[in-house]
Parts: sequence; structure tokens; C-alpha cells
Amino acid sequence: MHELSLCGAIADIVTRRAGERHVAAVHLRIGVLRQVVPDTLAFCWTMVTGDTDLGGAALEVERVDAVLHCRECRRTLPMGEAVSLACTGCGSFAVDVVAGDEFEVTALDLAAV
Repeated sequence: MHELSLCGAIADIVTRRAGERHVAAVHLRIGVLRQVVPDTLAFCWTMVTGDTDLGGAALEVERVDAVLHCRECRRTLPMGEAVSLACTGCGSFAVDVVAGDEFEVTALDLAAV
């Protein structure tokens, strides 16, 4: 369950950035290729933050679909339901992941000091 360690890292980042201000919500962008289960992440967040100044802060997760760019046919296409690093247009494996591997804290909803 790597979500637990991810929540610890997120809490550290948020605590440093928020300072003395109360955090109402933490906004994240997580790509589907990161193999993070949103429900597990939310559960672990409550475990990590429950008895801290971050207790009660919500996690707002934006999921990012995987998108591949093919170096053969030069198209940029969604990966689709099946996780495959092959172009869904021509079948080539000469692809670059252009979206779907993100894991970012994008914003904090903070109360005024």
C-alpha cells in the first residue's frame, strides 16, 4: 500500500507550504499510470492527517488519462482501457507517454492568516 507513504509525503509538502494557515483542501493531479487507487489514497490521508493540523482537510483528486505520441505515425492518441505502450493507431511500440504519469499537488485551499 504505497498510498500511505504518498500521503506522508503530501502532508509534508502541504505543511511546509501552508505555514500557520488552516488547510481546507489539497488538490492533486494523478495520472492513471501511477497505479494509485483514489479510495485508498483518501483513506490513508485520513490516517496520516487525523491527529494533525491537516485533520479534516479534503483531498481533491483529478485523474489524468494516459495519452501516447507515436514516433512512427506521428499521432497523439489516448491509451485506451487496456494498459499497453503501443500506438492505438498503427500498433507501433515507438511511443512516448505525454500524459498519464503525473503526480502533482496543484493547489491548496487555505484560510486567511
